[in-house]
Amino acid sequence: MNAPKPVHIVGGGLAGSEAAWQLAERGVPVVLHEMRPVRETAAHKTDRLAELVCSNSFRSDDHATNAVGLLHEEMRRAGSLIMRMGDANQLPAGGALAVDRDGFAGAVTAAIAAHPLIAVERGEIAGLPPAEWDNVIVATGPLTSPALAEAIAAATGETALAFFDAIAPIVHFETIDTGIAWFQSRYDKAGPGGSGADYLNCPMDRDEYEAFVDAILAGDKTAFKDWEGTPYFDGCLPIEVMAERGRETLRHGPMKPFGLTNPKDPGRKPYAVVQLRQDNALGTLWNMVGFQTKLKYAEQVRIFRMIPGLGDAEFARLGGLHRNTFLNAPVVLDGTLRLKAEPRLRFAGQITGCEGYVESAAIGLLAGRFAAAERLGDPLIVPPPTTAFGALLGHITGGHLSADEPGRRSFQPMNINFGLFPPPEGWRPQGVKMSTAEKGLAKKRAITSRALADCDAWLGHAAPAVAAE
Repeated sequence: MNAPKPVHIVGGGLAGSEAAWQLAERGVPVVLHEMRPVRETAAHKTDRLAELVCSNSFRSDDHATNAVGLLHEEMRRAGSLIMRMGDANQLPAGGALAVDRDGFAGAVTAAIAAHPLIAVERGEIAGLPPAEWDNVIVATGPLTSPALAEAIAAATGETALAFFDAIAPIVHFETIDTGIAWFQSRYDKAGPGGSGADYLNCPMDRDEYEAFVDAILAGDKTAFKDWEGTPYFDGCLPIEVMAERGRETLRHGPMKPFGLTNPKDPGRKPYAVVQLRQDNALGTLWNMVGFQTKLKYAEQVRIFRMIPGLGDAEFARLGGLHRNTFLNAPVVLDGTLRLKAEPRLRFAGQITGCEGYVESAAIGLLAGRFAAAERLGDPLIVPPPTTAFGALLGHITGGHLSADEPGRRSFQPMNINFGLFPPPEGWRPQGVKMSTAEKGLAKKRAITSRALADCDAWLGHAAPAVAAE
């Protein structure tokens, strides 16, 4: 039997790396094209595959009551390379799965390089892939090269949408005053590899918080260019944008004090708290959680040193923002992520309109499986909408509110969340009184237990799912 022709993948980020792995593990040869280091991007610092740029967190790892934790578990069951290497390079982070950036990217790069069916080619694909590439996955992510982005826009007939993704500052640990800051996870919740005391917490009283908000509002910001007039993604807002929405917004967002008790001053609750999360395996670098910003660098240093515990902070990296391009996916892609105008092209990752590392890798996993089935002549079977895979895919390929309908919003990127799942049935016990919180947890557990059963079925452990139209 002749070996199948290779599938070409453009982009070596999380989605592209995961797609390559899924294809190769099914016996399909892959050529993975990564433009770095031949052409650099505004955010990447190395030429490694699956480099993490704006955070080192894969977010919650709780698969029973959290949607992204459920997606983690589904990916693990589907043989995800990204999740395997994330687990192997985890750092303590409360209820979250945080990873060592360098160790994670190095492990993914090594695994891809060692696979006999994957060839990595360095260089930019400047325009649409050559016509002779009959099965292609475009996984170029939020920093798609201008030449390719223009070619995609021309092929789709749609104007590409864009928003700003944000990078939070990183602080050298030895410059944090642990006489003021204390270790504690919110509600003392322990996560993978963690102890329940995995964040450094810097407390503020009301006067300190008010002065901090004043400084942020008055701080000198980098001006946007004319071509950058695009909306922010609500899940990754800069702190100054949050502050502009109301003086209490920050203390109900990244600076919320709830679930935290300062052991250095147990009689007084902090009015607001800045949290830092370990960013590397050595514990020498700590990430300011939720502190994405477009403040100028000198202003960041001045204002962030107003935070108790960070008065002498030295920053390994300051915050910034970069443009992020994504497709109007429900209009231009079909149910298996193929470009309707040119079906040989399939898209994966954040360019499809998902948001987040995990979601990007998950869509890469699906694209790889779809492309493998297509290449091998197998039926293309989509995951049920009751699974995290299916819920996310459904949002991208048609689950949004159409901009063509009066009063409806246009398609926007979204993280996985329980609002994307069909409501479960029979989750509430009859005749049992439950509080609002108990009802919420029971419903989430019903969604997740159903999802994992249906995911196992889709993966072939039980009855097959319904084939895509």
